[in-house]
Amino acid sequence: MPKLYELLSNNVKWSEQMTREDPEFFQRLVHAQSPEYLWIGCSDSRVPANEIVGLLPGEIFVHRNIANLVVHTDFNCMSVLEYSVEVLKVKHVLVVGHYGCGGVRAAISRTSFGLIDNWLYGIKNLYYRNKYRMDSFDNEEDRLNFLCELNVMQQVKNVAHTAVVQRAWERGQPLTIHGWIYSLKDGLAKDLGISIKGLDDLADEYRVVNGLKDG
Repeated sequence: MPKLYELLSNNVKWSEQMTREDPEFFQRLVHAQSPEYLWIGCSDSRVPANEIVGLLPGEIFVHRNIANLVVHTDFNCMSVLEYSVEVLKVKHVLVVGHYGCGGVRAAISRTSFGLIDNWLYGIKNLYYRNKYRMDSFDNEEDRLNFLCELNVMQQVKNVAHTAVVQRAWERGQPLTIHGWIYSLKDGLAKDLGISIKGLDDLADEYRVVNGLKDG
């Protein structure tokens, strides 16, 4: 319990500091949120979204899960995505992984961890689809980190393949999906150079909205 009281004490100090720096801060938060960004990241406690990019509460909408996956049957993630795009009108979706991800490591460890095995199955498939590239690395850390990058790239595509995102593009809403990866070693995020900003960036088989190929 003492540790919990310490957290509450820290909360009071944070509130007082924010009020000193900006007396209207909490009043603005009460009325509305209007973030331009949706962050889809890993649940890892060492990867805090706001702090990494220097944004305040209300400036970035956040969804986190183990290994920053975008699974089309995950109603939690799909609901967050729909709300972000259709209600908040975010302009950017940031899929942010991190090097050394424990979820990615678990997916290829050939060890059962219970229920999470099902959650991570897509990463295992990603590994075996790219096994020839994985085998080109001399050490396990480089192999793992490359798979962390591939996982982010795949999740960017998974976001773009959703109907909610494609409907936004069809009606002309500005929306770009980006893939980043974060390093715990130096606290720096890196743009992986994959950005999808419209229907023209998609292969026909992944187009799912009106007048386009069914799927």
